[in-house]
Amino acid sequence: ENKFNPEVVEHIYQHNPILKYTQGPLYAPLLPFPYGSLEHTYHSGKGYGSVREEAVKLFNCLQQLESAREPVPIIQGVLQTCLDLRPLRDEVYCQLVKQTSYTPSPYTAAHLRYWQLLTCMSCTFLPGSTVLKYLRFHLKRIQSQSPESEMDNYASFISEALEKTKCRECVPSWEEIQMLMSRQEMLCTVHYPGPGSCQLYISSHTTANEVVRRMQEKLGLQESKNTFALYEQNALWEQPVTGSALIADILTSFTTKESESKSQWKLCFKLYCLLDADSISVDSIEYFFLFEQCHEMVVRGQLPACEEDLQALAALRLQCLMGDFSTHAPCPPLDELFPGHMLETRVLMSLAAPQAMPPCQVAAQGCPATQRFPTGLLAGTLWSHTATAAHKQKVEQDMRLRSRLKEEAAAVMGSILDRWKGLAGYNRRDSMAAYLTIARQWSGFGCTLYEVDFYISSTGSFSQKLWLGVAATSVSLYKQGESEALESFPYGQICSYGVSDSNTFKITAGDRDLLFETTKLTEIMQLMNAYFSAIHRQRGKGEGADITITESTEVGFHHLGSTPKLLELPSHPV
Repeated sequence: ENKFNPEVVEHIYQHNPILKYTQGPLYAPLLPFPYGSLEHTYHSGKGYGSVREEAVKLFNCLQQLESAREPVPIIQGVLQTCLDLRPLRDEVYCQLVKQTSYTPSPYTAAHLRYWQLLTCMSCTFLPGSTVLKYLRFHLKRIQSQSPESEMDNYASFISEALEKTKCRECVPSWEEIQMLMSRQEMLCTVHYPGPGSCQLYISSHTTANEVVRRMQEKLGLQESKNTFALYEQNALWEQPVTGSALIADILTSFTTKESESKSQWKLCFKLYCLLDADSISVDSIEYFFLFEQCHEMVVRGQLPACEEDLQALAALRLQCLMGDFSTHAPCPPLDELFPGHMLETRVLMSLAAPQAMPPCQVAAQGCPATQRFPTGLLAGTLWSHTATAAHKQKVEQDMRLRSRLKEEAAAVMGSILDRWKGLAGYNRRDSMAAYLTIARQWSGFGCTLYEVDFYISSTGSFSQKLWLGVAATSVSLYKQGESEALESFPYGQICSYGVSDSNTFKITAGDRDLLFETTKLTEIMQLMNAYFSAIHRQRGKGEGADITITESTEVGFHHLGSTPKLLELPSHPV
């Protein structure tokens, strides 16, 4: 109320010492918190005391910053408590404003620790509207009182951060806190298909959409008709990142995931919506992306093709990577060239064929069960012998399976190497083109496949695992490993799609409702939303311009009415 009257403000400070820096402890919070039994909070298994008690403890932590040799753990602890206990965020902001007002030695490193924590707070979560006004007033006052000082620099940085900050999902990492303390940006490595990567500087506010845009600029992909996305990825798993997600949160989560799973995580920039594969120049990096991502599908067994074609693809992959055949070239393992599940299926089927059984087992098969093992004193001994024999048989079967797998793998690798020898003279570009020519023979080329565990429609039901293929123009259903679609639904026929319950996806096409049980609900929704949005952008003001599509990538239920218009309705939470 008196921010434009400095004399009144000064009078308020002088007559209210609680607003100014103190060396002594606090015995009560600065803000009013209720008393009573409901104060105690247990968050994610962490036993916190009452909000009043935690507020006093936090002020003690703040004071420890002044003398701490390593401030980062204290800062992380304060941020974690504030992330867990929302009411304490305003309290800590007020405590920091207090400790940065009328400080006896404002230019010392000890005092600047308060500004560094305030910087980290401002990049992690916002205070409430009343405290936010108080904080902005404080920042402007410091800047006017100490221009061109470190406090001025921190105040300016914090003011800018408050314009961008949304509540974080994770407490900033050690590296991020160190960067914020010095008001610098972090270096982030973004990989892309193949061995390549780019390094970008990011702030605490950088989103996945911003990184995608900057990667497109770096790689010269601004004019592409296809769309791209970031993926979280390790050796066995990947998932697209929502466009609004903060990169700093994702990098922090990688630290936790790596400590739990002992596997390395990374961010990868990849093709997301393949809207026009034909217009991609064979000399562009986008064509290389297409080749690499197609090969990923082949190795995962997600490109239905006969074994002869798969061996041809493996040979072309070798020619592309290593050039002409040479006995001295270090050859990649078979599982990086050829879908391993095909070998396993073939070997298991051959081993499952009826084997010649020993005479004793044949005789036993013809006996009634009651006559095989008499009950009595020897039953336990006989059972023990039977269990030992069964275990021994299982070990022998496992050894036989491994031996057969090695034999099959060697035979397939030999065939691939023979084909590789016949490709002498093919350059990298020719090999990629030939590879993609074979892959394009599948009518579903370019779609993203999702495993579906359950499927019901008005015309029948299937309990076996299927593939749901989401492409630029349609959604299709495939039996796993088969190239012809069971059913295909062009987007023009789809009336609505969305989440039916916690793990069921529903598509309504005409008068038919199709239900799929899947763990990939969010990913399917995001990709279908992205394709509808891309189709809408490409049409512009032409045909179909009356279709309105929500740009949100969050899970929702979309309905295509008779007009037709695509609306977003509430859905069940995933």
